[in-house]
Amino acid sequence: MIDTRLAGKVALITGANHGIGAAIAIALAAEGVSVFVTYKRLPPLDHPAYPEAYDRHRAAGADDVVRRIREAGGQAESAEADLTDPATPKVLFDQAEKAFGPVEILVNNASGWRSDTFTPTERDGFGRPLRPVDAETHGGQFAVDVRAPALLIAEFARRHIERGATWGRIIGLTSEGPQGFPSEVSYGAAKAAQESYTMSAAHELGPYGVTANMVHPPITDTGWVNEEVEKLARTHGPLRSVGQPEDVAEVITFLASHQGRRVTAQVVKMY
Repeated sequence: MIDTRLAGKVALITGANHGIGAAIAIALAAEGVSVFVTYKRLPPLDHPAYPEAYDRHRAAGADDVVRRIREAGGQAESAEADLTDPATPKVLFDQAEKAFGPVEILVNNASGWRSDTFTPTERDGFGRPLRPVDAETHGGQFAVDVRAPALLIAEFARRHIERGATWGRIIGLTSEGPQGFPSEVSYGAAKAAQESYTMSAAHELGPYGVTANMVHPPITDTGWVNEEVEKLARTHGPLRSVGQPEDVAEVITFLASHQGRRVTAQVVKMY
């Protein structure tokens, strides 16, 4: 066993009502971190390409996550938040500070995922509906995956520097953005932009004791993995398997820990 030295820290985690975000909250809370989790209940996708459970998870609040953490002896609070609103980052930091004190760990996990394309194709390889790139797909994606993380990082940095803090962690979730992401082109472009913001934060905030990294999870079963996706995962990549949210949460816990103190400005790719 190792001492992560995370006990007593405070984390703000976006998109943490289910899947990877929920697993991150639970893992950090197990290390003694007080976690403030945000979420937004989303309407059902209502399409046969998605398992029915995925719609249930997307529509849920964070009560179950908070309950599990508290029952295990941890501290957690939650708030529903619209990350498309530029005023939201400040409000979330105010709420987290009121609950637990200054935020020292920021995890940008939430995504405004859209499935869009430059082609006339109406379905992707898994049968999921596609739509052409337009102002709505671009705007909706970039508001949550680019502008919100940028503003959250800016709010984190401002408060960190003003109080003279010397320890901090910023961690984001990414995908195949810089290499292009066919059938999810706005999603890929947004993740590439978020990577750039996070790498800039690593260089600018390093002198203030802050590390900043991105984690690129494998195909992870957060409820959306159907038989076709699982088949693809089991025939590609070094490990030939579908990841679990807890796998990703363990890597993020390491990056937040004392043991990860010299890891910064990295995109950590998982398989």
